[in-house]
Amino acid sequence: MTDRDREIDATVVRERGRLRDFIRRRVGDAGDAEDILQDVFQEFVQAYRLPEPIEQVSAWLFRVARNRIIDRFRKRREQPLADIEREALDDPDQAYRLDLELPSHYDGPEAAYARRVLIDALWDALDELPANQREIFIAHELDGKSFKTLARETGVGINTLLARKRYAVLHLRERLRSIDGALDS
Repeated sequence: MTDRDREIDATVVRERGRLRDFIRRRVGDAGDAEDILQDVFQEFVQAYRLPEPIEQVSAWLFRVARNRIIDRFRKRREQPLADIEREALDDPDQAYRLDLELPSHYDGPEAAYARRVLIDALWDALDELPANQREIFIAHELDGKSFKTLARETGVGINTLLARKRYAVLHLRERLRSIDGALDS
């Protein structure tokens, strides 16, 4: 085993628990969280073997984890928010989705930078929300839980959950609109 391999192993052992907890707080499904964790460490191993060293490894790992969680969120995106709001009366589980258009990290350094800025802004905006709005947003958008399931689990009515999700989406859209506008100029 090389020195570099030992450094990688030591980092994985040191950061695994904190990183797993970080991901689990944001992704309800344990299997999905474990998949994300493995993806993060796989990307770490690849990046660590590059000639340019990773500075602040812990911060790098958490940033990659946040990006992978957002990637998961992005894959669930279905249609524009305005169309879904009209459908909310028919199917509350499709109500008030945040339609976030992230640049691909494969489209060069400018797109990668814009993506990182948007993802960081999303997490900052989520942190600004009251806990009940943040929890419903994450449970519905990232964990894929239905409003019926959430109502059953929390004892909170579907209409209250819908209202919380709506306020969360409105706040997130507003915060991200200003960031996205700055990136376009």
